[in-house]
Formats: sequence, structure tokens, C-alpha cells
Amino acid sequence: MPPPNPEYLQQEESLTPESRELITTLPRQNGWFDSTHLYLYQGFWFQPDHLQAVISCQSHFQPLHSDVFLATYPKCGTTWLKAIIFTILNRKHFPPSSPNHPLLTANPHQLVLSLEIDLYAHNRLPTASTTSSPSRRFFSTHMPHASLPQPLSQRNKVVYACRSPKDTFVSLWHFMNKLRPQGAPERDMETAFRMFCDGAVGYGPFWDHVLGYWRRSLEEPERVLFVRYEDVKEEGAVQVRRMAEFLECGFSAEEEEEGVVDRILELSSFESMRGSEVNRVGRLGNGIENKHFFREGVVGDWKNCLSAQMAQELDGIVEEKFGGAGLVI
Repeated sequence: MPPPNPEYLQQEESLTPESRELITTLPRQNGWFDSTHLYLYQGFWFQPDHLQAVISCQSHFQPLHSDVFLATYPKCGTTWLKAIIFTILNRKHFPPSSPNHPLLTANPHQLVLSLEIDLYAHNRLPTASTTSSPSRRFFSTHMPHASLPQPLSQRNKVVYACRSPKDTFVSLWHFMNKLRPQGAPERDMETAFRMFCDGAVGYGPFWDHVLGYWRRSLEEPERVLFVRYEDVKEEGAVQVRRMAEFLECGFSAEEEEEGVVDRILELSSFESMRGSEVNRVGRLGNGIENKHFFREGVVGDWKNCLSAQMAQELDGIVEEKFGGAGLVI
């Protein structure tokens, strides 16, 4: 028997009456699949169940001052950065060289829960202790900065990871087609590409999502750290130290001498996580197979998928959207 459709693909029928009433007032368009819709809220497009969760999170979530957050646009290294930061924060309790480290037996998405996908989905309200971290609480989110709960946006530390839009799109296209509803055809790349360029995808527009966090990182560098996926690939040790310093848990001289940074990178590497049994055969609570989060993980994979015309169009949008902001990705 084939596995059930992932939970998060359920649509309007799962919403509360209040949310159903709200979405009737919002601009709507077709989603990635013909049976789904997206709604425009606070300048960004959301699936209806994600939108309900975002609104609930905005109303109810009360962060602790010590809480840490990873924010990303989907498919910008979320899984990898969750693993790295979880290991940085919890290295006293779980040394990266430990044969029983949580990353060896659990997917990063099980260790670091998403505010709107895991905690507030389907009108659930989490308890204050909802976290798998024994040290500081650590959560993730795909919410744009403008949609973050106000207490979080004003006082907590946020690491924001961005990625080349060309690689982001290709990764998103592969991922979403793996999660398509039973019997639904794959979304062709040409149509998906047009949706991405127009900003008409979940949590899009990509450009506005990235710029919101980029500008806040310039205004409040002590609160928002902007990290490029490509930089972590090229100079992993430098970026791990940078994140640790930002999170006020830098590495001691003794840790440096013991090679803790290199061990963190090795444990959280794409190859290590893809090879673990839990990520080869496991499944998240919402039905998504763990293996779907580990496809290629390389920089420049877009060259194997996009036409020259597509690449040129995306480059033009990048120059138009980011040039004036001083952002190069």
C-alpha cells in the first residue's frame, strides 16, 4: 500500500472556521499542484495550513530570551544548518565525537522543530518546553521576517541562511515533485520556473524573503546573522566559528586544540547524514520520507537542469532585486 499523502498537503478542509473566513478575504492563486491553493498574507504566499499556523504563532508564541532561531526560505540548506547549529549549541551535552550523538539516530527535522510546520500546524498550541534540545531552545522557521511573532523579532537571535536562487529553485522543484499527491503528475519545470520568478510559490517571493532578513542583519547585526549556503560549503570552519560567536557560545582554546569544529562539520556533513540508517529508511511524523531531504547538496547543480535562457532570466532578476541592497548571492 502506498504511503499517505504528507500531512501538510491537506488544504482548506483542515482549517478552523476563523481561518476559513479569513482566507475568503485574501488574494488566492493556484499552488504548486492543481488541487492546492496559495493565499497572499502580509505580502507573501502561503499554503492555507501554513497560513493558519503562522497566524496562530503570531498570536500565541512567547519566546524565551535565550531561544535561538534558524530562518530560511525553503530548500536553502535548512536541514544542514539545523544539524550544524544543533551540534554547536549542544556540544557540551552531546560531544560531536560521541557514538550516541542524536544526529546518528534522528533526522535534523526531528531534533529542531519548525514553528509553523511542527508546533502550530493544525491549530495545535505547543507547551513552553517543546524542544528536543537539553540546552537553549532552538527552533526553525520559513516565515519571512515581517511575519515573525513580534516578541521574537524584537529580542531573539536569528541565523538566516540563504542560497543561490538558481540552486534554490532546482532543489525546490525536485523536492515538491517528490511530495506530490497520489496520482498527481509532476509539475513541469517551465511552469514551476515561471511561478518561482513571479514569486507565486509558498513563502514567496523569494527575493522579498531574503531582503527582509538581509536588511535586518545590517540594521541589527547582533540579532540577525546572515549566512550564505555557498560560504558554509567553501569555508565551513570559518562559518561554524562565526555562528558560534554570534550565538555567544564560541569555541574555547581547548576545543580548538581538540578539533571540535572539524568534528562538527564531519558529523553534520551531507554525506554523513545521508548515509545514516534513519535518513535512508525513516519518515517524519507528517509522512515525508527522510531521504527526500538529501538529494545532492552541491553548489551549482542548477547547471544540470536550467536552460541558458532560464539562468539568464534569474540572473537579471537577482541584479534588479538585490543590486541596490548591496547583496550578492
